[in-house]
Amino acid sequence: MSTPASTLSEAEVRTARLQSAGTGWGERISASAENAKLTFTVQGEGFGAVASNIRAGKHTFTVDEPAALGGDDLAASPVEYALGALISCQVVVYRLYAQQLGIQVDDVKIAADGHLDVRGLFGIDASIRPGFTSVDLDVQITGPESPQRYDELRQAVDAHCPVLDLFANPVPVTTAVTVVEYN
Repeated sequence: MSTPASTLSEAEVRTARLQSAGTGWGERISASAENAKLTFTVQGEGFGAVASNIRAGKHTFTVDEPAALGGDDLAASPVEYALGALISCQVVVYRLYAQQLGIQVDDVKIAADGHLDVRGLFGIDASIRPGFTSVDLDVQITGPESPQRYDELRQAVDAHCPVLDLFANPVPVTTAVTVVEYN
């Protein structure tokens, strides 16, 4: 008989969910490597000065820019969401690999600083890239393990975090523009 979820600690629930997900994916991938390939689709539509409404599956959110960058400051900016995506992916992968490596993590908090020079964005200096020139992550882990064990965990996270990989390596992107006839 299984224990009711209400009597399990958050760490126990997390461990059970991660183990279940790992087992499920392992079975699907064993059946066919094609099952490991996912496609994520997100759609957006502009409104206001430079804001966007974004739909990702059943979730929606707004993206905007601060007034200094032409926006109405209705929501976080695209680069802030990018840093948020990096942080949230890091949290997931820290928890996943802590469980896999048997490393106790009681809490993980991450701060990210993305450094951007707007001369690239505004086309003022073609030698400056329009995106981040660097990103600094500050990971704070609470738990009883040795610093060496947490460094082992950091190395596993650095090697397997999908969003960190997006930041660290070029990704081929194709763009197709469709002109919709204006009536």
